[in-house]
Amino acid sequence: MRAGLQSVFGNWLKYGTWCHEIRKCLVLYGNGITVFCSHATGIMEQNSDDNLSQVRHVVLVLSGKGGVGKSTITTELALALRQAGKKVGILDVDLCGPSIPRMLSAGRPDVHQCDSGWVPVYTDAQKSLALMSIGFLMEDPDEAVVWRGPKKTALIGQFVSDVAWGELDVLLVDTPPGTSDEHLAVLENLKKHRVDGAVLVTTPQAVSTGDVRREITFCKKTGVRILGIIENMSGFVCPHCSECSNIFSKGGGEDLAKLTGSVFLGSVPLDPQLSTSMEEGKDFMQSFPESATFSAISSICATLLKSLND
Repeated sequence: MRAGLQSVFGNWLKYGTWCHEIRKCLVLYGNGITVFCSHATGIMEQNSDDNLSQVRHVVLVLSGKGGVGKSTITTELALALRQAGKKVGILDVDLCGPSIPRMLSAGRPDVHQCDSGWVPVYTDAQKSLALMSIGFLMEDPDEAVVWRGPKKTALIGQFVSDVAWGELDVLLVDTPPGTSDEHLAVLENLKKHRVDGAVLVTTPQAVSTGDVRREITFCKKTGVRILGIIENMSGFVCPHCSECSNIFSKGGGEDLAKLTGSVFLGSVPLDPQLSTSMEEGKDFMQSFPESATFSAISSICATLLKSLND
């Protein structure tokens, strides 16, 4: 791991907590793992309250299955929120597949520290979109993160507690697929800060909506409010005539929302222009304001903001 992952030790030194007890309770091996003693954990919890105190809304982005475009939806929601005049942050806790830095063309900058903790990476000069991801901490971008649950939990705890987000209107938390250690770690570390709810991403097929049903059960068991369901890859938009063809089945997300009593936020079609923007790290919302996908994402963003403000 890069020195950035280990720089939190220096942060503890600033707080006067770099003591013999912590040295004994700190273990570094493999890709890098921090195991905290109770004293250090207390400092983290206190720091978490401070660093999240100016964050108005926290929204989890969940999916039951991989490959449904959850990170793409997270990125486009962030860009749409920024275009609506909001200050946005993205916490990327998809530790094994951190793709958002590439989607936002953030590169691999060094992660710096301030008195409050890690400084997030800003993707624009106005500092209206902040990002923290394990992708910034890897020495080799092709290196696999082969970690068991405790390692992931420890790093997520650091991400939640030690990132100095400053003033944000919305913090989007991009999670890995499923209902695993990462999800529980996020909720556990955010328990002292209000989580507004979760946005669930699915594709139209029954095999995807079936997994999202389990995600809905997870939300109910953990007390997370479901802000709505987004159906991604809902039809294909022709780049020449803009006609939408339903390559996959259609309406699975909307049917699931009706079945479970959830809000259906909208459908996002397959769009080659969106795919190209993601590959090149360009702002799709700025580049293609007349596309059907732009209208879909903007509508979803407006509905989400209304739900957050109600």
